[in-house]
Amino acid sequence: MSAATLELPRPQALALSLPSAGVLEVRLNRPESRNALSLAMVGELREALAWAEAQPGMRAVVLRGNGGHFCSGGDLKDMAMARMRLADEGPAVLEQLNAAFGELCVAFDRTPLATVAVLEGTVMGGGFGLACVADIALAGRSVSFRLPETSLGVVPAQIAPFLVQRLGYSQARRLAVSGGRLDGDQALRLGLVHELHEDAALDAALAAALAQVRQCAPQAVGATKALMARALHEPAQGLVADAAQVFAKAALGEEGMEGIAAFVEKRAPRWAAPQ
Repeated sequence: MSAATLELPRPQALALSLPSAGVLEVRLNRPESRNALSLAMVGELREALAWAEAQPGMRAVVLRGNGGHFCSGGDLKDMAMARMRLADEGPAVLEQLNAAFGELCVAFDRTPLATVAVLEGTVMGGGFGLACVADIALAGRSVSFRLPETSLGVVPAQIAPFLVQRLGYSQARRLAVSGGRLDGDQALRLGLVHELHEDAALDAALAAALAQVRQCAPQAVGATKALMARALHEPAQGLVADAAQVFAKAALGEEGMEGIAAFVEKRAPRWAAPQ
């Protein structure tokens, strides 16, 4: 896929680019608010992901923030406007606002594409949630994670399942009841991030991670992510037959044939773009 042949969407609160073949880089672009997630930005993120999933040669989506910060959480202006509508519309207006962000997290969690989050500066609330749903999380030394919801009298409602999924039940509870704060070293020890680098080295770390992603077959990656997602909620015994079918389909498909041929011939596999 040639980046030059693709016409990118033109969102208002994001900056999109194609830094290399098969990679869409999405930058949260509201630096004046440390990239707070407005409702408009949430919609644009959903649209950018859907666009990437529709491109036959796309392999990965990278999430970053402009201005030295990843994301400071939900936009309080949106919440204030929603509160002004409470008298006419009731609690449903806040429920819809919150659910929109939840659907965004679910979309990134379920995408068959590889997802990489590059985390610098502030990572709070909803930004914390987006970090949790990334397949690969790379952090700079400047990173500062916060889960402030309970200290503000609210609940980290939509990100709670992903906190438990990423950190485990015990650590997620600890952070929730203490208005959790984590620096990069603590996040690495907990498994919230997978690599910690000096901020100036993040571009090189990202390039290395994407090179590893490209070594893997795209359809096999999507199928593996889907199977692992089921394994979170279903006992292993109940997955045996379905997993065997997934394996056989992959092994007998074009990617399986190419992977085995490349191994025997001692060469790099040539993965075709997913159809």
